[in-house]
Amino acid sequence: AGGGGSSIPAIDPGALQDVVALAGQVAAQVDELLRNVHCGLQALTALSVGCIQTYRDGVESLGEAADLSIRAMYALVARCEELDRAMQPVPALAKRIRDMKGTLERLEGLCK
Repeated sequence: AGGGGSSIPAIDPGALQDVVALAGQVAAQVDELLRNVHCGLQALTALSVGCIQTYRDGVESLGEAADLSIRAMYALVARCEELDRAMQPVPALAKRIRDMKGTLERLEGLCK
């Protein structure tokens, strides 16, 4: 060009080829890095899914166990109430037995 005073040096074709080769190597390394990151993320995702499924199963199992325990407790309370009702006559029966024992002792005393 005409009179500006600054000139741009010519580009060395060998240097340009070196830059292209290095750019290719960097691109290959970036691809490998991205593949490794992708594999790592997949492994972490699979592990997270496994942990979440285990947690879910544990919560479901705990819920079932709690439900069964509550049902068993209600059944126990019902049986205790039945036993309490069945034992209602026992104090009166014990009093009758004590009275009979006292009567027998008095009769034995009279017989001697």
